[in-house]
Amino acid sequence: MSQHDTTINRRAIMLAGAALAVGACSRSSSTLRSATPLSAPTLPPKGRLPSVPAMVRQDAPNAVFSTVSPALLGKALASLDRHGSRIKHRDRIAIVDFSAPSSDARLHFLDVVGGKASRLLVAHGSGSDPRHTGYLERFSNAFGSNASSEGAYLTQDYYVGKHGRSQRLIGLDATNNNALDRAVVVHSAWYANEDMIRAHGKLGRSQGCFAVGENKLDDVFSFLGQGRMIFAARS
Repeated sequence: MSQHDTTINRRAIMLAGAALAVGACSRSSSTLRSATPLSAPTLPPKGRLPSVPAMVRQDAPNAVFSTVSPALLGKALASLDRHGSRIKHRDRIAIVDFSAPSSDARLHFLDVVGGKASRLLVAHGSGSDPRHTGYLERFSNAFGSNASSEGAYLTQDYYVGKHGRSQRLIGLDATNNNALDRAVVVHSAWYANEDMIRAHGKLGRSQGCFAVGENKLDDVFSFLGQGRMIFAARS
């Protein structure tokens, strides 16, 4: 193992756990900005959040999170350092592994303080998967692309818009800095529910947003809150 990998794994121990992210977007930024604001939700009852159990492996000299690829975790931690001054809360982060198909619970939540991990299903944009294979083929930051964008996002305020209760996101990288104006947000959708996997073997597609299941939105909102990071990429 290289010194770089060892450093990542040691930091992984400090950052304990993984799972979750969300949303399909509204089509216009004017609608997004004028939507009815919401107050921050409260935390869910203890033990409610995890959809798929995650484990922190302790069978090696340097513990790693079994739910997240070490390469992707390394990218996320580097991004957290790079944008540290803009990310107010660093006790929890979310990582979306777009290398995995939409049938996998690829939205990973890392609870830094509690040392726990959990993960949920999350949809990607139709522009990223034009043949609807269930796999993300490309990222785009372009207006009208309906694609998912790669990079770090800062969670912002809540509102009620086209897709119901939603949360605004600010893209922190050149690869996703149009997120706010593209109305790339976190929201719930019927096509991101678990029964889509049983019926079709994959989720439906968003317009580039992080869409989660309809009964998972409260858990996502309360886990991340405002001022935390969602990191989306491929490992």
